[in-house]
Amino acid sequence: MVAGGFLILWKPALILLHLPVALYAAAIEIVGWTCPLTPLENRLRALAGESGYAGGFIDHYFRLILYPADWERIRVLLGIGVVLVNLAAYGLVLRQRRRRANTG
Repeated sequence: MVAGGFLILWKPALILLHLPVALYAAAIEIVGWTCPLTPLENRLRALAGESGYAGGFIDHYFRLILYPADWERIRVLLGIGVVLVNLAAYGLVLRQRRRRANTG
């Protein structure tokens, strides 16, 4: 997701799929929403006879390993990072298109 914006260098039409997903992923981190895949994972675990977990995937599996202190601030920075990386990718696509337009 973070670097998915660079796929639009290959197929520019993918921006129609990627942009809303990137914005939603950033909002998940900045606002603290739960990723929609987490309830699905917990449901599939329950169907398999396993227990689920509270919170999101990153919180459950990586928080204590990667983000032991100051999690709230880091979570917001992750969301902002998603936006910045993808803005850089979109900027490269725009620059590439302008070059093609000027040379074509």
